[in-house]
Amino acid sequence: MGKRGPHPAPTALKLVRGTRSDRVNTDEPVPSTTEIEPPEWLIQAALDVWTEYAPDLIRKGVLTAWDVETFGIVCDAAARRRKAAAALAEEGEVVELPVFDKNGKQTGHRVTRNPWTVILGQADRQLQTWAARFGLTPSDRAQLTGGDGRRDPAEDLLTG
Repeated sequence: MGKRGPHPAPTALKLVRGTRSDRVNTDEPVPSTTEIEPPEWLIQAALDVWTEYAPDLIRKGVLTAWDVETFGIVCDAAARRRKAAAALAEEGEVVELPVFDKNGKQTGHRVTRNPWTVILGQADRQLQTWAARFGLTPSDRAQLTGGDGRRDPAEDLLTG
């Protein structure tokens, strides 16, 4: 039987939150500090998401070389979600699709839910699962402590 309860927060997030020292794994393996690059398989839309979030996550120590593939999944899901939301905004949630008989002749139309709603729902579920692991959901951020809650303008100088 597997472990019960929610997945543990990454150590970097525990340290930022101010978790009690006895709850922090001091023997946790630490990835080497190498240049962190997005996975090559990311499409441009997912790469845009990577560019938007990765620099800050790297600075905070949450995104490491070992997390590249996993965070790539987050970026891919976000890109698919954005595409699905844009398609739904343009096409609407209900669409008219052709109906064909057994010989392939079109016999009419039927009104149905737009297939983009399925893609949107799948991407939403993926984001809820994986983004939480990186502290990217509102409930995860609400548990964070450290700093005075203001953005440090010097961070903008680091990312250009």
